[in-house]
Amino acid sequence: MVGDVIVHTDIITERFCCDIDKCHGRCCQEGDAGAPVTIDEIAQIEQELDTLWPHLTATAQSAIDRQGVAYPDPEGEMVTTIVAGRDCAYRGCNGCLLRTKPLSCHLYPIREKQFTSGLTGITYHRWDICRDAVLKGQAQDIPLYVFQREPLIRRFGKQWYTQLETTVDQMKKQGLI
Repeated sequence: MVGDVIVHTDIITERFCCDIDKCHGRCCQEGDAGAPVTIDEIAQIEQELDTLWPHLTATAQSAIDRQGVAYPDPEGEMVTTIVAGRDCAYRGCNGCLLRTKPLSCHLYPIREKQFTSGLTGITYHRWDICRDAVLKGQAQDIPLYVFQREPLIRRFGKQWYTQLETTVDQMKKQGLI
């Protein structure tokens, strides 16, 4: 536990470094639902939509016309609109067309869960399409939490991230990792 966040040990122990040259952003192309988004992020996408519209594919425009900029997934969580049941509507040939990526995209492969107790938990979402990222992270010895430093700071703040680093150092000294 770091602050009031339950941190799964895989975030500390696993190695990871996106290899976009090999995967070509497949995490934005595959899946059965869009990326989780907050109400504020939905509002931001709606504000950007006129600027984005000419850059979206015709199928993405059609999906947004039908579903809106986001829709509730089977669990009732709001997610970004997808095209043909899998591709993110906001994906362009050079990555995300949104000026600010939704936090869930920025954090990926770290996933966040809110518990009814008020606590937040973060876990590592393993997916075969990230196999090259795991290999690159292992080769360069980059822990997932280090690779995702900026998104973790964006979500929890610099002070929290410093506390995470301190926790990791203590765990190393105690031989826990």
